[in-house]
This record gives sequence, C-alpha cells and structure tokens, in this order.
Amino acid sequence: MENKFAEVLKLAEKYKRDMSRFLRDLIAIPSESCNEQKVVLRIKEEMEKVGFDKVEIDPMGNILGYIGRGKHLIAMDAHIDTVGVGNLENWQYDPYLGYEDDEIIIGRGASDQTGGMVSLVYAGKIIKDLGLEEDYTLVIVGSVQEEDCDGLCWQYIINEDKLRPEFVVITEPTDGKIYRGQRGRMEIKVTTKGVSCHGSAPERGDNAIYKMADILKELRALHENLQDHPFLGKGSLTVSEIFHTSPSRCAVADSCWISIDRRLTAGEDAELALNQIRNLPAVKAAGAVVEMYTYERPAYTGLVYPTEAYFPTWLIDDAHPVCYTLEDAYKGLFRTEPVVDKWTFSTNGVSIMGRYGIPCVGFGPGHEDQAHAPNERTWKKELVMAAAMYAVIPSIYVSKYAAQMPKDTTHHQKN
Repeated sequence: MENKFAEVLKLAEKYKRDMSRFLRDLIAIPSESCNEQKVVLRIKEEMEKVGFDKVEIDPMGNILGYIGRGKHLIAMDAHIDTVGVGNLENWQYDPYLGYEDDEIIIGRGASDQTGGMVSLVYAGKIIKDLGLEEDYTLVIVGSVQEEDCDGLCWQYIINEDKLRPEFVVITEPTDGKIYRGQRGRMEIKVTTKGVSCHGSAPERGDNAIYKMADILKELRALHENLQDHPFLGKGSLTVSEIFHTSPSRCAVADSCWISIDRRLTAGEDAELALNQIRNLPAVKAAGAVVEMYTYERPAYTGLVYPTEAYFPTWLIDDAHPVCYTLEDAYKGLFRTEPVVDKWTFSTNGVSIMGRYGIPCVGFGPGHEDQAHAPNERTWKKELVMAAAMYAVIPSIYVSKYAAQMPKDTTHHQKN
C-alpha cells in the first residue's frame, strides 16, 4: 500500500470538482427523515456511473453499493437524511441552492452528513481506477431515518438484510480527527396525573402541573450528579419538552408530561437511567409514570420498524485493530499523526456497536458544530481527504489487521 498513497491522493484531488458538483446536487434535493427517496435515487445514479459492482435499495429504503467480492466484509456508512432548515431568516444563503467558492460548500446536509456519502462514492471510483480491490467486499451504505431515530436503519440492515460486516467506518463529521466512541442517549417520558376543576376554585382539583414542578427541580439536581468517564465524559440530562391536558384555560390541569433527553456515558444503560428517575422522591410522591418513548414512524417506502428510543453508549479501545487501520491510513496519506477523539452527538454506532458489538470507527468530512446549524457548510479539502482515507482503509485492514480482530469487541473498552 505504501507506493499507492500518492496515487490515491492525486486521484482524490482530481475528483474534487466532481465531488463538489455531486454534493451540490444532493443538497438541492430536500431529504428530511422519511422523505429520502429522491436523494437515494440520485446516489444510485452516481454509484452506477462511477462503476460500483452492485447497487441495491432495501425495503426500508437504505441504499447499499458494493465493490469487490472478497472474503472480508467491510461497511462504510453515511446517513443521507437531514434535519429541516429551521428559521429561514437565520440563513444567509438558500439552504438548498446553497453557496460554493474555492474552499467551502454551504447548504443543509453539507456536513451532517451528505458530504460523507459524496466522499464514499468517489472512494469507490478511486478503488476501481487504481485496482485496489483485494480479498474484501466493501459495502457503502446510505442509511435513512438517522436524524429521526439513530441506528434504526442498522437494526434493519443487520436483522433483516442479514448484513454483518467485520467493522464499520462511520462518516459523520469528525473535524479531521478519528473517533472511536460516543455517549449513548435515551428519550424518556414522565407523566403526572391530576383532577380537573374550575380554575376559580382550584382547591377542588389536583393540579398535575404542580406535581411536575417538584419533579423538575429534582431532575435538575440529578443531572449535576450523574456518572463521569475519563474519555467519553459525563452523563447528562435535560428536560426538552413539556405538555399538559386541561378542559380549558379556566381549569386545573388533569395531566402533565415531559420529555427528557438523557445522554449516557460508559457504565450507564436504560435500566439504570429509568430507575434513577423512578427513585426520585418527587416522582414517588406524585405517583408519576416513567417510561421510554418508542419510534414507529414509517420509512419513505411505507415500512414501519418499531423500536424503543434507547441508543446505547459505545466505545472501542484505542489499541483496537480498526483504530490502528485508520491511523495507518491517515499517517500514510498525510504524513502526520492523527488526533483520536469521540463524538459529542449520537451516530448509527449506537446500533452497530452499541447493540450488536460490531466495531465502529469514525472519520468524516465536515465539522460537528455545523450539524443542524443555519448556513451549514463543509470544506472541499476535507471531501478530498475523506475520499482518500476511505479508498485505502480496506486494503490496509485486509493486509495488516484482519487477522488481529478480537472475537468480542465488547471487552475492548478499557479507556
């Protein structure tokens, strides 16, 4: 592989204009969660154009492009749905027409994370151009519904498509670093019940909102005392929504419920997080119900694949063979040491590694702080870097690290 690094970089740079054009095309297609069909078809067109061996769209609507037919199955994932655009007054440029100059491209999804798919497709072309196919099968996955329910797509891919790769490269934005883990998360609902009455005599009723008030104070205190981890950081909790029912504005509320965004560090799981809330004195006093939300929204294909809104923490050791694979690729291409870190936000790794123990590692164009932001942008040089990385990773893995893979990666979470 040593003698190929310069050729890979040269080709990646050569395809910068093609990648920029492809990214602008994808940005121009609105593709919020559960409405990704048109962007999937555009990706299919580009995969076929650059020479993928096989391109499939599964019943959920995920697109899977294959290169090679070797023994070692390797996957690289980019979710191809986006969030909405929010308040258009906060955008300097149209979020779909976007903006481009010599260095950047602006538009919804540029960093999060359409740019990752663009680099993946052109990595496939580089592999074909240079004959880098070895004893591996590379599957490039454009996954759907990640913004709505991270990891649901990969629950389907693993359980129903029966695709179980040896490892997965996640191409969410990494600010030019290599990422090896993230905190997990949960979506929790807490409900209090009351009895309504006329608001002119509130003592006749039982106000569910007042019951919730004491719970809110204790949740805030709970956040301050959650578990910490030296690499992933501290668990966190915030109340993100509040709702109620009442016969009218002139009545006592007869129910109240809140949504909690709970981030889980290493050593925390769903049972622990739910019990921490159930054991709060105010929750017990109010007889409040604490439960997880579920997700049952149909994919653009109409398929419904229900799941609990639990997205487990995942982490691989810094000495794991897939970490070494990406570090070797980075050093070989760019002649400098990479920074190894973790994501602040959540990714499809919550299912791939968190649920199924398939090791994940991250490298992607774009920056985390651009995710979901107005005037979202990515950098053309990072599209080039990522395409080069993705092109050399499979060969490095097969030739050097495949034989070193542990049988069970869940035991490789030392730090």
